[in-house]
Amino acid sequence: MKVIIVGAGVLGVSVARQLAVAGEDVLLLDQRGAGAGTTATTFAWTNSSRKPDPDYHRLNLAGMEEHARLAGQLRGAPSYFPSGALQWADAANEQRLADNVERLQALGYPAHWVTHDEAARTAGGLRIPATITSIAHFPSEGYVLPDRFVNNLLADAEQHGATFAIGEVVALNDGPDRVSVTLADGEVRTGDRVVLAAGRWTERLAARAEIDVPMVTDAGRGAQTVGLLGYARSPQLDLRCVIHSPGLNLRPEAGGHTVLQALDLNAHVDPADPPSADGDIASTLARRFSALLPDLGRAPEIDLRIGLRSLPADGHTVAGYASAQSRVYCLVSHSGVTLAPILGRLVAAEITTDQEQDLLGAFRPTRFTGVRRSDIEVDQRATSLGEQ
Repeated sequence: MKVIIVGAGVLGVSVARQLAVAGEDVLLLDQRGAGAGTTATTFAWTNSSRKPDPDYHRLNLAGMEEHARLAGQLRGAPSYFPSGALQWADAANEQRLADNVERLQALGYPAHWVTHDEAARTAGGLRIPATITSIAHFPSEGYVLPDRFVNNLLADAEQHGATFAIGEVVALNDGPDRVSVTLADGEVRTGDRVVLAAGRWTERLAARAEIDVPMVTDAGRGAQTVGLLGYARSPQLDLRCVIHSPGLNLRPEAGGHTVLQALDLNAHVDPADPPSADGDIASTLARRFSALLPDLGRAPEIDLRIGLRSLPADGHTVAGYASAQSRVYCLVSHSGVTLAPILGRLVAAEITTDQEQDLLGAFRPTRFTGVRRSDIEVDQRATSLGEQ
């Protein structure tokens, strides 16, 4: 079977690898490069902490478990780190954290309270402010280094025979016997199936094949799709896990660097007018980071990067054929990093065997059929607390 995958982000590359391992003829296309879109601007925290929808929670749990299995199969520098995560709360947030810990414990999700001293030993390299009143530890969570992860997946896919090429897909033709994609230079590539894993470009490309995949497409100032990350080049920290503190989320990055995220600042970010390195947003981020550091006597060095989320209209993953007759498999998720390994395996299984996978049953694109766009509401609880 010839399968064309449109989009070489973390989801597209994951599917490409699984299909190639299964012996299928795989062509992976991306307009810029592997992992160059949303995958390059993700907080990359693996979790199912705030996924109250039962089906979505189960899928994210499976994603976490699949990460551990996949890590043992991929070559290259380690890219997945089951480090655990800490959530700190002050007086204003402690009840919210307590409610979530209680909910997760009832579901059997690993979560427990720790003291300041225990948290300091777990975190490494940070100062816990005196204003923190409670701390929860989530030992099954972790993080991914997205560039390494995508490179390792792609290398394994190519080793198993997949072909990767740069090419901007401008049209899809979902025919009864074959499916084709047209590139910007006019070249047409045909196959038996197309996997549309184009992230935030999904709705536009799907529409050209008369397929409706509703997405949140607003990318203006403060839009739900807009996220800001800071990459702290200095100081280098011995940060050992993901941290969620009031006002700032942190995760380790390669080389002792740190990725920073302050969700409330997103409301002030305009992709058309990016914040300057010496502006108010940068200063606020540096100030919050400095408050968690030992006294260094100098300001941290932070590079800012704007990301645009791939956000389906209701906040939940889309995975499935556009219709019973379609040869186009639509795949897009806000939780791409957590879900990439499990979606790669399950989507490949559905394509190669034509057998539906139970975990994906609630996430078909056909759930939007006949539903007015104005009646679709984003599940805010599924798109918060550090996910990018």
